[in-house]
Amino acid sequence: MATIDLNSGAAAAVLDEVDLVDLPVIGAIPEDLNGVLVRNGPNPLGGRFKGNDVLDWWPEDAMLHGISLHGGRATSYRNRWARTKRWADVYSPDASLALLDTNPNVNVLYHAGEILALSEGGAPLAITAKLETLGASRRHLGMTNGMTAHPKVDAQTGELMTFRADWKKPFLRYGVTDAEGTSSVDVDIEMSSPSMMHDMAITATHSILLDLSVGYDFSMLSRGHRMPLRWRDDHRARLGIIPRHGGEMRWFEIAPCFIQHVVNAYDADESTVVLDAVRYPQYFRLADNGLTFEENPLGVLWRYVIDLDRGTVTERQIDDVCIELPRINEGRTGHPYRFLYAAEQPTNTEFRGVVRYDLESGSMQRYRVPEGDQNSEPVFVARPNASDEDDGWLLVCVYRRATDTSDLVILDGRNIDSDPIATVRLPRRIPAGFHGVWLPKDC
Repeated sequence: MATIDLNSGAAAAVLDEVDLVDLPVIGAIPEDLNGVLVRNGPNPLGGRFKGNDVLDWWPEDAMLHGISLHGGRATSYRNRWARTKRWADVYSPDASLALLDTNPNVNVLYHAGEILALSEGGAPLAITAKLETLGASRRHLGMTNGMTAHPKVDAQTGELMTFRADWKKPFLRYGVTDAEGTSSVDVDIEMSSPSMMHDMAITATHSILLDLSVGYDFSMLSRGHRMPLRWRDDHRARLGIIPRHGGEMRWFEIAPCFIQHVVNAYDADESTVVLDAVRYPQYFRLADNGLTFEENPLGVLWRYVIDLDRGTVTERQIDDVCIELPRINEGRTGHPYRFLYAAEQPTNTEFRGVVRYDLESGSMQRYRVPEGDQNSEPVFVARPNASDEDDGWLLVCVYRRATDTSDLVILDGRNIDSDPIATVRLPRRIPAGFHGVWLPKDC
């Protein structure tokens, strides 16, 4: 596995929390782009990562970053560690028993009037748009035992679909929460062993879970591995499709692979489901010595077409550009869509550039980032009252190596290969992280 210098450059931790106001801007921020971009990611409380590979990066302490835009101005930037038991053990031991024992360093969700920082399987943490910690979720009580960091919201119904994958039985639970935050479905899914499930997909009628070729091997812990994950040659990769509101889970075998992030899924007709995802032909394969990993190949865009009547799956590669962290106009989640945006990944140690796919025409646009710089996941924000899917802006945090600072770049969602509409200049960096969300001003 490629090593990353986690303690310098784009990934390096920041050591403090700050509040900055009236950030300088190049260009003109759209007047109707009003809200907060929140970024999430690992930032060790001690200030340094303990190793130099992805399994040293993933589990570190959660830090949130917020850039506020209002009335054509970049009004503020702030960053905060999530106030959890891990944080209190370092900064306020007397408070540790009163705080959640979770590490919500992966994603951020806005649903049912509540903002939640999400972890990989742990309890969500309620926060404010100013990144203040509120504590346990007050509206999503069915999720207090843990949930995926990648639930899916159907914008047409307001429903939230989620799952919880666990190391112990039950290995998998699936749930649905209504638009008010009340659990309406909570069922066990029969599994013979635990599986590494990071993401899921939905359509208007079904949910899709991923039981793929990466899973747990607890014997790895005795050999010094921090996280017991590895490729399993003996495990059949499969897609699980369940009716949204519960029913029979049907499994469809596919070629061995790993999918870290899905793009979207939808019902092509009453018996056909389409799933688009970033697919890896292998991931976390242990070397023969059992101590190190082979180099991970890079992920590319792949499409799965599932015929529910025939019980078959057609798999095909859509493109050969290496990408990760895909995003769409989330108003189309679970429904037919045309455009997707993703971070380009030229090597295993960097995200550099953004691509925009038009799946109808087969065309692609690129926003290019200079060598040495790196960028985050792109976040699409629809223009208020937009009628077209790609009518909006793409927000991308870009790390500048020469100055050790970050910019927020605002691109035209229809023409990302044009010059940025605006660039917000930060006097410090936002470390490379995982996922983010746009919170409109009324959140």
